[in-house]
Parts: sequence; C-alpha cells; structure tokens
Amino acid sequence: MTAFQRLKAARAKDRMTSVDYIDALFTDFCELHGDRRFGDDAAIIAGIARLNATPVTVIAIEKGKTIKDKSHRNFGMAHPEGYRTALRQMKLAEKFNRPVICLVDTSGAYCGIGAEERGQGLAIAENLMEMMALKVPIVTVLIGEGGSGGALALAVANEVWMLENAVYSVISPEGCASILWKDSSRVEQACDCLNMTAEDLKELGVIDKIICENSALLRVLKNELAHFVLKNAATDGMQLAEQRYQRFRKIGVPHD
Repeated sequence: MTAFQRLKAARAKDRMTSVDYIDALFTDFCELHGDRRFGDDAAIIAGIARLNATPVTVIAIEKGKTIKDKSHRNFGMAHPEGYRTALRQMKLAEKFNRPVICLVDTSGAYCGIGAEERGQGLAIAENLMEMMALKVPIVTVLIGEGGSGGALALAVANEVWMLENAVYSVISPEGCASILWKDSSRVEQACDCLNMTAEDLKELGVIDKIICENSALLRVLKNELAHFVLKNAATDGMQLAEQRYQRFRKIGVPHD
C-alpha cells in the first residue's frame, strides 16, 4: 500500500477507535476525569484498569464514532485540559507504580482560540518534559492517526508501536501540501514526502514495533502489552527514565 492508501485506511469510518481497544484489552476500567485546573476534555479517556491481573494506567485519545459522538469528542483533537488530565494520571501512575499504556489516534491538538488562551503549547511541552522523566514503564500504540505535537504529547515512551495501517507525522498531509505547494489537493504527494507509514518510521528508528492488522490483532496486541509490562516490572525507575531519554536522543543520529 502507498502512504496515501495508509492514510485513508487510518481515517476509515469503520476503523476501531480507542474505546474499542479499551473494551477488548483491559478489564475493570475506571475512567478518571478532569485536570483540577479548568475542566474535563472528552477527547481524552484516562483511568485505571487491569491488563490480565496487572493494574495499569490507560490514557487514550478518542475520535468518536457517530456524528454526535465525534462532536462531543471534538474529533479527537484534545484541549490543554485533556493533556493536563493525561499528565495527572501519569503522575498518579508513578506514585502507585503502575505501567502507563497510551493509545493515540488524533489529527493533532485542537488549535482554537480557547485552547491557545488556556496554554495549549505549554500543556504539550509539560507532557514531553514530565514523560521523559517518569519512573514507570510507558508504551504508546498509534492505532490510527498520529498528528504532530498532539500525538507526541502521549508518545514520549520507552517503546512506541504502530498498527500497520496507522500513520505518524509532524504535520497533516493537507497542511504540508498547503505550506510547500500552496495547494492542499496535493495531499498524495505530501504523504510520500513525510515518511509517515509504519514501515518508514521503523526504518528511521522512530518506532519500535509494527502490529499487523489481521484477525489476530487484538490477541497479539494484548499479548505484546502483557509482555512489555512483565519485562519491565522489576526495572528500576531511574533506569526506565534513562532508557527513554537515550531512545529519543538517538533518533536522527547517523549510525556507522
């Protein structure tokens, strides 16, 4: 499949969203709301659950399914309070030594006036800084779109995985085409330039694993998550933070 075909697959109307993965992968999920500063953000689902018998913190970006639900979820474009809610749950996970599992599906953070007034850039930057030093294991799975800082704010992880038809990019292809060629219709050409597919990003070292989208997807993903949690269960917190830091320091560095 071409990069443009991957993009269309990632945006498909019948594609599973975060709520589907939460229902399928976890038990005893209890959602926790609000950032204790401004309010709640329906684009972010965050709470505690069990992965098999292990308590974990789950943080997901939800686009919604029906038109009404999509509007309620702001089409998966989170406000600052959403990212602050996510960070609050991460800090609680650190306090109680729970692994953090993030599910990302967003075209990007919301760029409306209210979001900017409430510190959208600062909220994302704080997440990047705090996640880098968090002393519990973090794994992020890109299940659909991964757009710009809105996705990266939940993707400073020890391991970053992608479904094979997901995309991950510094900008939307439409935005890229508008900037480079002043023509948003050249989206297919932009897709080829952005190296946004799972295969491209695995080769560049931006992601660590590609999850095949077949009939065994949910079983494989659950097993992989359980293995990640078990593998890192006894790892020292400082070591986890250092491994995460070094992982990102190596991105873009040429190898001999």
